[in-house]
Amino acid sequence: MVNIKRILCPVDYSVSSSEAMKYAAHIAGEEGAKVYLIHVIDVRSYGHESPLDLEMPKPSQENVDRMKKELVEDLFQEKGGKGVEVEAMVVMGKPVEEILKAAKEQKIDMIVMGTHGRTGIPHVIVGSVAENVIRKAPCPVLTVRQP
Repeated sequence: MVNIKRILCPVDYSVSSSEAMKYAAHIAGEEGAKVYLIHVIDVRSYGHESPLDLEMPKPSQENVDRMKKELVEDLFQEKGGKGVEVEAMVVMGKPVEEILKAAKEQKIDMIVMGTHGRTGIPHVIVGSVAENVIRKAPCPVLTVRQP
């Protein structure tokens, strides 16, 4: 029998990740599972000069704490997650690496994540976080496309 008690839901604030949050909340409600929301601040955006010759400032701890609180509130208020146990994580790193790391550390049973459905040149340039997570995840991955 399948036993889903820990669900990881990466959030990048896209429409597809918003839909994935709804699925994660629904599955967690049905299974009595805990949802771990993770937002990865892509470290590749920091420490490099931008085209405008400006460096982006790293987020303060206050901003990180605010982002965690907003993630939890969004799941409860907008995504149907009332009554679901939830923990939010905001980390800096490379998205694929941090998602896989969290999945292993938290002993995740299922990852529910959005996919942008890029193809062609955008897929080659940007790559696919979802595709790489699917290939390397220690558990099943449910991908949710934009509606």
